[in-house]
Amino acid sequence: MTEAKTNRNHKDSVFTRLFSEKSNLLELYSAISGKSYPESTKIEIVTLSDVLYMNQINDIAFVMEDRLIVLIEHQSSVNNNMPLRMLRYLSAEYDMIVDRKNLYKQKRIMVPSPEFIVLYNGDKKFPDYKELKLSDSFKSKTSDLYLELVVRIYNINKGHNVDMAGKSPVLSGYEEFIAQIKENLKSMELREAIKLAVKTCISKKILVSFLERHSSEVENMIFGEWNMDEAKQVWYEEGKEEGMEEGMQNVFSLLEQGVSIAEAKEILLKQTRPATA
Repeated sequence: MTEAKTNRNHKDSVFTRLFSEKSNLLELYSAISGKSYPESTKIEIVTLSDVLYMNQINDIAFVMEDRLIVLIEHQSSVNNNMPLRMLRYLSAEYDMIVDRKNLYKQKRIMVPSPEFIVLYNGDKKFPDYKELKLSDSFKSKTSDLYLELVVRIYNINKGHNVDMAGKSPVLSGYEEFIAQIKENLKSMELREAIKLAVKTCISKKILVSFLERHSSEVENMIFGEWNMDEAKQVWYEEGKEEGMEEGMQNVFSLLEQGVSIAEAKEILLKQTRPATA
C-alpha cells in the first residue's frame, strides 16, 4: 500500500496535525492501551484521503504491529451509528490493502486486525469510558452473532481519564489547550479565544514547539472547524423545526466536500422551494 493512495489530500484539523507526528501518536496510543512502546516501533499512517468516509476531518488511521487502528476525535454528541461508520471505514482501508484479484485465489489473505478508538471532547455530559457495538444496530437480536465491531470511547475533556492523560504530556497538553479555548469563549469571540489560548499555553510551557511552529494554522483550523460545528447545529435545529432534517444532512455532506456555506445554503433553498408550474 502506498502513502499516495491513503493520506494524500487529507484535510488536517489540529488533532490530526498534532497526532500525525509519529512520536506524538506513539505516545498517545501507549497511554490509551496502557502499554509502553519504544520509539523504534514502526507506525505507518494510512488515513483515508476521502474524509466523507467519516463525515469529519478528525480521523487518523495507522498500522502498527499488524494492527490497523482507527482513531477519531469527536467533538459533537457521540453518534450511536459510529460502529456502522467504522465498518465502512474499515472496508475502505482493506480495499486499499488487498488487491481485489487476490480475493478469488485459494491462498488465504492476511490483513491487520482492526481496533477502533474515539476520543470525545464535546460539551455534553459523557462518562470516562463507553463502548458502542455494531450488534446493537441489528434488527434481529439472536444468540448467534456472526459479526461484531466494538468502538471504545474515552472522554478526554480536562479532568476525565486523568491516569491516561498523565501518561501522555501531548494528550494532556491538547486537553488543556481545548479547555482554555472553551473557557475563553465565555467572555470573547472565537478567534480571540483561540489566539489567547495559544499565548496562554505557550506561556505555561504547554505544546510549545507545536504551537510556535503552527500558531497561524492552528488558529485557522480551529476557527473554521468550530465555526462549522456551530453553523451545523444552528441549521440543524432550524431545519428540524421546519421539517427539513433530511435536507440538512445533504447540505452537511456538501460542506464536507468543499462546497462553500453560501452555495450550500442556496442548494438547500432549491431543495425546499416549491416547484413552479
